[in-house]
Amino acid sequence: MIEQNVNLKPHNTFGLSCKAAKFSNFSNIEELKALLSNRKNTDDPMLVLGGGSNLLLTKDFDGLVLKNEIQGIEIISENEEFTLVKAGAGEVWHQFVLFAIDNNLGGIENMSLIPGSVGAAPMQNIGAYGVEIKDVFHELEALNLSTLEIEKFQNQDCQFGYRESVFKHAQKGKYIIVNVTLKLERKHHLNTSYGAIEQELEEMEVTQPTIRDVSNAVIAIRKRKLPDPAEIGNSGSFFKNPVINAEKFKVLKAAHPNIAHYPIDENHIKIAAGWLIDQAGWKGKTLGNYGVHKNQALVLVNYGGARGQDIYQLSEDIKQDIISKFGIELEREVNVI
Repeated sequence: MIEQNVNLKPHNTFGLSCKAAKFSNFSNIEELKALLSNRKNTDDPMLVLGGGSNLLLTKDFDGLVLKNEIQGIEIISENEEFTLVKAGAGEVWHQFVLFAIDNNLGGIENMSLIPGSVGAAPMQNIGAYGVEIKDVFHELEALNLSTLEIEKFQNQDCQFGYRESVFKHAQKGKYIIVNVTLKLERKHHLNTSYGAIEQELEEMEVTQPTIRDVSNAVIAIRKRKLPDPAEIGNSGSFFKNPVINAEKFKVLKAAHPNIAHYPIDENHIKIAAGWLIDQAGWKGKTLGNYGVHKNQALVLVNYGGARGQDIYQLSEDIKQDIISKFGIELEREVNVI
């Protein structure tokens, strides 16, 4: 059933009140096909929502919003080293991580508590603490909106990059992801060197960590640094960490010896966007009912009743200030509608 003039506030983690002209949800491929087949005007804009955690709504949506609620997690196959696990695109990502840990399957524990749905994970190539979805990705199935046929995408087909995939560029708006299959480890290779995981494990008095220990450490760190969207509206990290060349980094390092950075290769350095924003004086800045979070400069927040246009303008002001102070242009990680 398609509803009219639906408030999207419950369907985006920023908690922004914008209306969809038309709204419906689907819990399986057949329902999705039926909804698309019965569209009267295929030229109307369409927006597919998962968890609504990577979205900034700046205005009402004059089209059809579809909420992906395809559930289900199942083990497809396994051998001595790996297990293939398929999950519906509407599953909550963190619940998928917990399923993996409960079944002693490693590879995604560093991505614990990332908000959003399973279907959004490959679109964004989500990542945290040195691990990205592309590292464990096997394949996904997606509905071609032109043919209404299911197509499979392997790792190379997705053209994964830093918070990027083919679904954000060449194939944007052409497919709806319905399930994702990951290749998880039965023999674990822990990644604890990134960020504060090792320090957190020490404070937990864990000397021989398991994947559950790593997950618990990541959860503890994220809860300290990031606001719960149920309490303060936000979309997690608003900006990507910029990548600059080694020559430019050398100049910045001379001017800012403590600049937070992560070498990618000999010629490219990733700069911590949160550090840049913090140094520019934006961390904790409040502008009425919105602002920059006090514990994490990467997170823009809605304290209640803010407009998407205001938050967008704040992000634009931050971008211009970082260009002015550091000569680096930040790129938004969220999708602006």
